[in-house]
Amino acid sequence: MLLCTVPLSLGFGLMNGSLPLTPIEVWYALLGNNEDTATEVLWQLRLPRVLAAFVCGGLLALSGALLQALLRNPLADPYILGISGGAAVGALAAMLLGAGLATTQLSSFTGALLAIVAVFGLGFRHGERNIYRLLLTGVVLSAGCGALISLLLILAQGEQVKGMLFWLMGDLSYSQGLPFAWFVLLAVGLCATMLSGGLDVLAGGLDKAAVLGVAVGRWQAGLYFAAAVLTVTALQLGGSIGFVGLMIPHAIRLLGVSAHRWLIPSSTLLGGSFLVLADTLARMVWSPLQLPVGIFTALLGVPVLLWLLSRRS
Repeated sequence: MLLCTVPLSLGFGLMNGSLPLTPIEVWYALLGNNEDTATEVLWQLRLPRVLAAFVCGGLLALSGALLQALLRNPLADPYILGISGGAAVGALAAMLLGAGLATTQLSSFTGALLAIVAVFGLGFRHGERNIYRLLLTGVVLSAGCGALISLLLILAQGEQVKGMLFWLMGDLSYSQGLPFAWFVLLAVGLCATMLSGGLDVLAGGLDKAAVLGVAVGRWQAGLYFAAAVLTVTALQLGGSIGFVGLMIPHAIRLLGVSAHRWLIPSSTLLGGSFLVLADTLARMVWSPLQLPVGIFTALLGVPVLLWLLSRRS
């Protein structure tokens, strides 16, 4: 069933936009048989954006699944450890100074990297791995970054504010580094799936995992690092897109999937499909204007998750 969502969402994204296309037109355009407007729109604009949305959604959902296993909390998401806050401060500071796209992305990456170092250094201080201190450090860092973000928004003027808000709510219009993002998604996803047995043991409790011979400290550090890499890569693609990493793995669990060998690939595929759907709606609803995709991830995700929760209860 989940496999069906992938071609359906990709087809929906390719057909819809400011220039609607029929399935036949999409097929011929993909084959490249014609040099018309539809072919140009599909290859130059729509296909790269749909692929960027899919990989970004997969990155966020996979990161959320790993963090929920790390923290043993189904409400954990990729932004709980302050990574997005650091990236946002870096990106918004560059925008305030009038930097271009490449400099803004570099500044965003630098901010995220500093946040990772701060959380990792304080949370795993002196070799002592304390998951609660890690979580608390991330929450405190997020609060501090939130204050800096508010200050930067106040100092910004005119179009700068609009650009900042789009980054904070997610925007896939200028995605770059797509091949690297695919590599990260496939590499981490395959490794996590192959190590799913250890994730299942960790989910049963740290004491139980230690008794069974699992190197708990190394697993915690590895999971945090993997989730951080996934989150930073997603931030570089689409800015700060919320709710995907929280909702998708949790929704998969509510559907009865708990074993990580199925949870990991299911979350990745459904997360990608979900973000393609949300981004397509963001392009369609107010066409030719494009709305931030984060608005639609929340508008679509909240009622679905509430329905699943009510059905499960």
